[in-house]
Amino acid sequence: MDNKKDINYIAHLERAVSQKYGEEATINPRSLWNDEKEAKYKEQVIKMKETKKENVTIEKRQGFSIEQGLINKGKRQCCACNKYSFNLRDDYYLTKYETCEKCYIVYIEGREERWVNGWRPSDKERK
Repeated sequence: MDNKKDINYIAHLERAVSQKYGEEATINPRSLWNDEKEAKYKEQVIKMKETKKENVTIEKRQGFSIEQGLINKGKRQCCACNKYSFNLRDDYYLTKYETCEKCYIVYIEGREERWVNGWRPSDKERK
């Protein structure tokens, strides 16, 4: 294809998109941006950063510090072995039984009713 055909094809596409989705669909977003909008945007970014810093609560967990918002996404520590897990395979068991997959297999599998009724392994059984 030569340049003339490419330009005609692009013009045809722009016209079709404009007719179907409206004039805004073919406008370059840069043409709508100006210095005033840029200044407002920068103010909003600064305010957002300040607000985030004010609302951050740091919590100490097992010898390290972490933002509280990051650890409120669900229980990540196994109640049987006390290990902290980010393993995706443990997610189901941590949500349903509060244990990792390994502890589920050792202490719960086939004995779910006992677990639901409150039984937990003693310190002797955990070792």
